[in-house]
Amino acid sequence: MNRPLLYLISICFMQFSFGQVVINELDCDTPGIDDMEFIELLSETPNFPLDGYVVVFFNGSSSGMNSSYFTVDLDGFTTDINGILLIGSNSVSPVPQLLIAPNIFQNGADAVAIYQGDDFDFPEETVATIDNLVDVLLYGTSDADDDDMIAIFNQDPRFTNIQQIDEGSSNNTNSIQRFVDMNGDVSYTSTTPTPRQLNDGSGVILNGISITIAQEQYNEDESFDITFTSETPVTENLDFNILLDNFGFDTTDFTGNTAITIPANQSTATTTIFLVDDTNDEGDEVTRIRFESLPPAYLALNNNVQIRIVDNDFTMANFGTPLDPTFGNVTSTQPSGYYNSIDGLADQDLRDALQAIIADPNVVRAQTYADVLDILVEADQNPLNSNEVWLVYSEIGRPKLDLQTNSLSVGKWNREHTYPRSRGGFFDIEEDEIADGPDVFVETKADSLR
Repeated sequence: MNRPLLYLISICFMQFSFGQVVINELDCDTPGIDDMEFIELLSETPNFPLDGYVVVFFNGSSSGMNSSYFTVDLDGFTTDINGILLIGSNSVSPVPQLLIAPNIFQNGADAVAIYQGDDFDFPEETVATIDNLVDVLLYGTSDADDDDMIAIFNQDPRFTNIQQIDEGSSNNTNSIQRFVDMNGDVSYTSTTPTPRQLNDGSGVILNGISITIAQEQYNEDESFDITFTSETPVTENLDFNILLDNFGFDTTDFTGNTAITIPANQSTATTTIFLVDDTNDEGDEVTRIRFESLPPAYLALNNNVQIRIVDNDFTMANFGTPLDPTFGNVTSTQPSGYYNSIDGLADQDLRDALQAIIADPNVVRAQTYADVLDILVEADQNPLNSNEVWLVYSEIGRPKLDLQTNSLSVGKWNREHTYPRSRGGFFDIEEDEIADGPDVFVETKADSLR
């Protein structure tokens, strides 16, 4: 559904006389891969430091049991000239001041709350509480009310008649927005999202600046233009700097002006970046064009714009792909005598002896599931191009950078296709989410799926 206004629900929340920060807007569900979700906080005074506050998301499903699944510590962040702090992924426009990964927020029936405290006060699966509560919003996407969650927050005497607010059906294009009337009564409306803007249209209108490039991929020896465009002409010279360094990509890899000026009464400026054609086999790299800073009256409509730099110094192995194999150039890396103990064995004795070998932590040890990515880019490297992996099913090379990270699989490679979590017992230990390096191992045991 895409209606400008689904409904208006008035809720008898008392405004906190001491409450400096409230949940001003929430977009918990967006079409597609859910990369446009955000939460917007509002402080009573502009440029308000948020040290000592934390945002906590609670899972209201039967399995979630009204417990926390995601927290955002606000230490070090400050609301803007309108008192707004936007939290979301880099896909949200304008770009949030506090960036998180996309597709994190659950659709409902759930809750999000602001507390005085820190993220370590709410380890994962902490049951919802009213202790140190500052503000809360219970929400859903056409879900039945979570009566248990409602009952928890109704214990707070500052609230009366808390209700669950519906953003709309699944994949809706709305957000839930907070309004306060002349009497101080709070109501919530499901309508068109307005990130980084006050919901009633008041406040300082910030001039948005966008970053534009012609394409998303260039070779090492090429150049490209970056154009910066303001929504309205600037009233005086707008000076700002941009950054392009990103992991291994740095100032040795490019030249060009990164100090930008949009002249007074104009709305565009362009700079040209020249890519250095070196002789290093450093692999394909990704740079991120981003604002180093913008004055308070401006905001970034987009940021962290990625450009892939294709390395032309890739290497080729002295052996072919499975489509054109060569023999005799690759030798076994198994330890000397590795299988000696199974000589002459058969049936159950053979199986037991093999298990004794692979379950011995001194001989074979296991990696974390996160380490699989580092392993596969080496183990499955395309012999024809060291910057690619070889896809074992389609039998083609694909850039190592094209790893599938969400539901979009076209043109991507996925570790699940050769290292399936469901068959390997991965994520059965907490450390499976941590990439600690191929040289750090988890010990196996005889009954481990690993």
